[in-house]
Amino acid sequence: MSTLSAPYIHESAYVDDGARIGNGTKIWHFCHVMPGAVIGERCNLGQNVVVMPGTKLGNNVKVQNNVSIYEGVELEDDVFCGPSMVFTNVMNPRSHVSRKNEYRRTLVRRGASIGANATIVCGVTLGEYAFVGAGAVVTRDVPDYAVVTGVPARRTGWACQCGEMLKPEVRGQRSEVRVPIVCSACGTRYVLEGDALRREPA
Repeated sequence: MSTLSAPYIHESAYVDDGARIGNGTKIWHFCHVMPGAVIGERCNLGQNVVVMPGTKLGNNVKVQNNVSIYEGVELEDDVFCGPSMVFTNVMNPRSHVSRKNEYRRTLVRRGASIGANATIVCGVTLGEYAFVGAGAVVTRDVPDYAVVTGVPARRTGWACQCGEMLKPEVRGQRSEVRVPIVCSACGTRYVLEGDALRREPA
């Protein structure tokens, strides 16, 4: 059984019956958590966050101010969502056409970070410890540890699990060449193989 305290819900927030909130989670001013939403332990929802039905947040997820988490979005453990970043769940919305049966799943894997004002177009997967730069528009899957920036987002580097950028950035390597990379901040070792970065066992 968890030894964490019961969830803290600010008096201005609404948590509807049928929502599940884990111990140690804090839900701040003007949030709305709807029925069927599942939020894990030790999460933090900043001001004006909306969590729709059919969503799932893992443990230790941080959601900053003004973020809406729409049906079909799943955030694994340790995900960070920056202020005013945007999820979508329909590719071709029209006000006069109901597309509730067309919602696409968006998966944000463990430890990924999404910068302020970024947009994540529905149907993509952000890999483990991926890093989406502020203002980027993500339209396709992002590999584990990849740093993506721009509109549309493109890979511009790699990030360590600790959040530091990995250097040097290696370009032009053939897919069969294994390139070792060591994080200068924490010493974690990685191997770059083509377009994939793999963490080596400790």
